[in-house]
Amino acid sequence: MARRNPIPARWLMTDERMGSALWRALTRLPPGSGVVFRHYATPEPERRALLRRVKRIAQARRLVVVVAGKSTITADGVHGRARTDGIRTWPAHSRREALAGKREEADALFVSPIHATRSHDGAVGIGPAQAMRIGRGLGIPMIALGGMNESRWRQIRRFGFHGWAAIDAWLPTTRRRPDERQDPE
Repeated sequence: MARRNPIPARWLMTDERMGSALWRALTRLPPGSGVVFRHYATPEPERRALLRRVKRIAQARRLVVVVAGKSTITADGVHGRARTDGIRTWPAHSRREALAGKREEADALFVSPIHATRSHDGAVGIGPAQAMRIGRGLGIPMIALGGMNESRWRQIRRFGFHGWAAIDAWLPTTRRRPDERQDPE
């Protein structure tokens, strides 16, 4: 299957907990990166307005935007089952979900959680080798998600991942005490 659009190697996963830091995160993404707009809990009118603003910034910065969940606003694609003529990304936490993505002609699989992450409190990371087994042989680019940042991406790239995605890695960092551990998204 020919890809409908180039698949970005770096992605920002949005959600409500980002608050106003979303705008700074969008400016930290390199041009050509992707944004998975999730904001599931935001009421629909506010969600549409937020998505319109994200799309304006993305267009100016040459970012790709895919929308998770239902939306009446079109973007460059979707994350999940919704129909699109654009990019379709797909969540894959198991081989079964990866095979579903293949059946639905996904352009990229977001395989997770690679590492422990604040987004799924208590979830244990499966590690890069297990993550690769989820999508092996399907011919679909895999995006590493869960506790990822640029440094971790460089460490696991050799496993064949096309790219990586995160929330916290794109947020401005706050100063922490030397004894306080900061885990990435």
